[in-house]
Amino acid sequence: MKKEYTYASMLFAIIAIGIISISYFYDEVDLKRNTTNDTTTLDKTFLRTSPELKGISGYINTSSEKISEDIEGKVVLYDFWTYSCINCIRTLPHLTAWDEKYSDEGLVIVGIHTPEFEFEKEYDNVVFATEKFGIKYPVIQDNDKEVWNDFQNRYWPRKYIADHEGYIRFDHIGEGAYKETEKVIQVLLEERSKALGNTLEKKELVDLNEFTHATFRTPELYFGFNFAEGRNQLGNEEGFSKNKVVTYQLPEKFTQHYFYMEGMWKNNNDGMKLISDSGKIILNFNAKQVNIVASENAILKIEYDGGQIPEQVRGQDVSSDSTVKISEPRLYNLIDSEQEGPHEIIIQVESPGFEIFTFTFG
Repeated sequence: MKKEYTYASMLFAIIAIGIISISYFYDEVDLKRNTTNDTTTLDKTFLRTSPELKGISGYINTSSEKISEDIEGKVVLYDFWTYSCINCIRTLPHLTAWDEKYSDEGLVIVGIHTPEFEFEKEYDNVVFATEKFGIKYPVIQDNDKEVWNDFQNRYWPRKYIADHEGYIRFDHIGEGAYKETEKVIQVLLEERSKALGNTLEKKELVDLNEFTHATFRTPELYFGFNFAEGRNQLGNEEGFSKNKVVTYQLPEKFTQHYFYMEGMWKNNNDGMKLISDSGKIILNFNAKQVNIVASENAILKIEYDGGQIPEQVRGQDVSSDSTVKISEPRLYNLIDSEQEGPHEIIIQVESPGFEIFTFTFG
């Protein structure tokens, strides 16, 4: 689960969790009440309606004229995501399966693509991602975070489900809870069907494997000074220097869960850009899976525990010679193992202009 960080993020998170817990309680109570034969006495005092979709920057698999028509009178699952977020990516097979299974019965999934990094605002990049992940449901670009703010959201991914009258009945942050979510979909579709005087055939739940996290996983690491504020895990003594080029030197010892840089790097708001002819990134981590979000044309040479990456733990974006070709701005999978760490990864870069934004783990 990814979170937008602000100066008051810690306080907000505590308050938000409390509010979400209360909201979820009411959702669960209402859903249980609606499993009875009487669906006309539902007390919606504590529920809110889904906000209007406005301030949209782009439309994929729909249009500005069609989106309102798409969701009118339907059960709507609103999915906040962004295409380089590993947590979001792991939820997409469930969403596409639900879309295929329930779209004819009155479910509409709306992917609300709210970018974390600047390159994720590019329309063509989002179109490419939707095609890559097999997304056929409507996706809207929320580049200015208007929809994000109207929903009072702060997380990637996050799912809200509204009934056919527009009331938000379910709210889930992060990965997981797929069976619970699908049960909510089924209950709300049944409500809609009864309201229309129809009946629905009961369907089995989608059975997809869930990703299991390492026990003591390295947290997500940000290279941008703005994103890293309040959770700095850059190990070099030079530290971050806002909008400046810094020459980083490696220390003699490395601390687990901290990343270390070598070479001249430009400190940008959302990442670091290599200025010198070559550079290096070192990380001691504990996780089953290691990913980076990166951009610009580059070839990365990867060392894993002092040698090439063994075939059995080689990520899908790593070649047999332990290199990674960076050809477009997106998430790249470096390590994919059944075992946790600790391990060390060294990324050697020989391409000035290479940009790195974050390490993410599973």
